[in-house]
Amino acid sequence: MAVSSEESNGVLTKGITHVILDLDGTLVDTEKLVEESCIIVVNSYGKTWDGRGASNRFGKRPLEAAAALIEDYDLPCTPEEVYAQTSEFLNRSWSRAKALPGAVRLITYLRTHSIPVAVASSSPAANIKKKLSYQKDWTEVLSIFVSGDQVKLGKPSPEIFLEAAKRLNAEPSNCLVIEDAPVGVTAAKAAGMKVVAVPSLPGKSTRGLYSAADHILSSLLDLRPEIWGLPPFHDWIEDTLPIEPWYIGGEVIKGYGRGSKVLGIPTANLPTAAFSGQLADHVCGIYLGWAGLAGKGVYKMVMSVGWNPYFDNSQKTVEPWLLHEFPEDFYGEQLRLIVVGYIRPEANFPSLEALIERIHEDGRIAKRALDAKVYSHFQDDPYLTFGEVNEELVTNRTRSDISEMS
Repeated sequence: MAVSSEESNGVLTKGITHVILDLDGTLVDTEKLVEESCIIVVNSYGKTWDGRGASNRFGKRPLEAAAALIEDYDLPCTPEEVYAQTSEFLNRSWSRAKALPGAVRLITYLRTHSIPVAVASSSPAANIKKKLSYQKDWTEVLSIFVSGDQVKLGKPSPEIFLEAAKRLNAEPSNCLVIEDAPVGVTAAKAAGMKVVAVPSLPGKSTRGLYSAADHILSSLLDLRPEIWGLPPFHDWIEDTLPIEPWYIGGEVIKGYGRGSKVLGIPTANLPTAAFSGQLADHVCGIYLGWAGLAGKGVYKMVMSVGWNPYFDNSQKTVEPWLLHEFPEDFYGEQLRLIVVGYIRPEANFPSLEALIERIHEDGRIAKRALDAKVYSHFQDDPYLTFGEVNEELVTNRTRSDISEMS
């Protein structure tokens, strides 16, 4: 039975010596590009794209995914024709694929600890090489890979993972697989391996598709290698994980009215339309950072990003809680945020009391952690006092600080 990152305690298993990684949707965000290519194909046949059938396509080899797309949208063509159309677009687009949150950190960790690793991806070998080449230093670390065109059967067959273990000279039972697709989870379990799922198919309706996994995470940021008997990450600081900073801001608006009235915690809501694209690049969870309120000052803050599962929001929101007592509301005021660290994944709670207790604990963690050197210097950033900011300089400085603290 799979456990979530919130439920795991202690070591799940010992004896893990090798790691096998899926690529698309696990390490790099290629799924958006693939969706764009599918939209082009579907529209070219006069059909209306609505996203149906994603679970039938994720993790499969290109021709198999193309066949599923044809079936889902009743397209008058062959899988080979769909593949030709999508390939033309994707070959021009792989350079736009970004590393997913936590992926660079994981690759660095595997290299630092000399943990043998392989990639097992349904993509053709040429595409794997191209995708890896766009990510700094990944080709060297991920030099061993098995592609979809190097095996007879694609996922959910275990063949691709068994071949990866063979190339690593590893016993399947000593391998930990990290996957984002249900067919990949099924394949890895059939190979006799332990599996961490980082679902690309979000939401309650898809949760059951990952039930075979040994562990389910919201993102790679939540990976704890020590529960598999591997060395731990050493970059957590005061129960927080430093991240490359991101900057958002806007006019404080009225939200759902739950902060003060229901929770007793006054959050400052921001309109997400202006930075929805940026928001999509960050996983749902609880973050910490600094808030600059025009004409008032700079304050520590803790922030929720996501759907608030206890209240089941209809849209993704950003809700910062400024860790300061204000005598009155500041609706309509300009607020700027620098988000500098990650605390935990978004989670549901059995009661309102449990939710409130956890929010206060998040606040205590943020207030304490923000005094650390890696975070504290951001309170002097001119962005928070509504001046100009050299974001490239700040990002480079932060990478240096994180490296020193790791």
